[in-house]
Amino acid sequence: MINADRDRGVEKINALTETMEAEARAEAARTTEAYAKARRANEVQQLPALLGISVVAKEKHGLAGHSLSMGLLSQKQFVADVDHPIIERLRTAGAIIHGRATSPEFSCATVTHSPIWGVTRNPWNPQMSPGGSSGGSGAALAAGFTTLATASDIAGSTRIPAAFTGTVGYKAPYGRIPGAGELAADRYRGDGPMGRTVADVLLMSSIISGTHPADSNSWGPTNPSPQLEEASLAGLKIGVSLELGNYPVSQSVAAAFASTIERLRDLGANIVEVDLPWTTDQVRETSFAHFGQILAPAMTQIIGDSKDPRAAYTDQFIADALAQAESTPLVDSLRLDARFNQQLNTAMSGVDVLLCPTNAVDWLRADGDYLDGISAAGRKLKHYWEGHMTSPFNIANHRPVMNLPCGVGEANVPIGIQIVGQPWDEKTVFQTALAMERVIQFSSSNPYPALEGTLTS
Repeated sequence: MINADRDRGVEKINALTETMEAEARAEAARTTEAYAKARRANEVQQLPALLGISVVAKEKHGLAGHSLSMGLLSQKQFVADVDHPIIERLRTAGAIIHGRATSPEFSCATVTHSPIWGVTRNPWNPQMSPGGSSGGSGAALAAGFTTLATASDIAGSTRIPAAFTGTVGYKAPYGRIPGAGELAADRYRGDGPMGRTVADVLLMSSIISGTHPADSNSWGPTNPSPQLEEASLAGLKIGVSLELGNYPVSQSVAAAFASTIERLRDLGANIVEVDLPWTTDQVRETSFAHFGQILAPAMTQIIGDSKDPRAAYTDQFIADALAQAESTPLVDSLRLDARFNQQLNTAMSGVDVLLCPTNAVDWLRADGDYLDGISAAGRKLKHYWEGHMTSPFNIANHRPVMNLPCGVGEANVPIGIQIVGQPWDEKTVFQTALAMERVIQFSSSNPYPALEGTLTS
């Protein structure tokens, strides 16, 4: 029987669109049999790498025979006919997918609420958002509902909720993890793993990565048994940038970031201040010119003449992106991207990794729309996305980026730090993350008292 307290917690957080209890129990029974058989034969090491491990899948990652609405009431009738490539690989590796995670419509917001699913809340403080767009995944992990979760990232949609929920989220270099459908060709985007430890995320990433026939832009091997030691912090050349140009960073975030950097310095890391010429206006204009060429037209086409209720943030995103694209033709948009990447290449020349905050703001309200922008560190920002320091590394999407939790700030909402690698260099990012995780020692224990001791059924 499902524990009643656990059920109330699920309802309170509202992280899941669907629970697949019957399927999960049947799969768990088969897993138990497989493990017992392998143990008798002394073949446990030959079992699939994720056998019996629980996974919550973001609803946009199609499961054959289940909904594929992308958070839209107008698309609620759509059902996936095949598994998304990463779902296919997780199932092949023995994972048990037992729930589907909420997201904002089209995964186009950094909060997670919608007319179809309601408001998803942060287990650390239910008045606040877990972030977005993979907010349901982050909330499910933080509340202890699952071991691993799938996520996606086109402007920070993995790293933002990982930061706000005190979990680990990884954005791989473009194409390293295969996508699905025509929008997988968008070079800003990617799918990826979330978990509560770096080792968990490393294992999941190694399984879902690699060339797949469904995505012609996918590349590299799949490795179900990664062997990776943490890097030595002594002598590691770490670039640091608190503001990435002129992001208005809150006092709590700045303090957590500075404390983390000092601990790394004390352990022998070679800390180098990195200057970037970026402004939040430049980041917004560059990214929205891109979105206006690809994502916004696709969203408009999908919506069509639907009269179903729709979130205000969706209409605002489409309007802002199309307006930016109208004033920034495709060739100019490519020029902006190229300039941005060159500036980052120059700034990171000679360092192994770059560290910066994940979110400049302390929190977002769970039900917030932020249609009029957002105030941060005494400054009014035109668009609420400017409260997050993630979009630059989707513009520069050939770089791997990891979010690690590094503290807890205002309103009991966690704070995250980004580890940004050199182009395609996943190994250094994971090695650095393993070492930093040991140093930071962030407690990811269940933050939601109502769920203590009730996380298994």
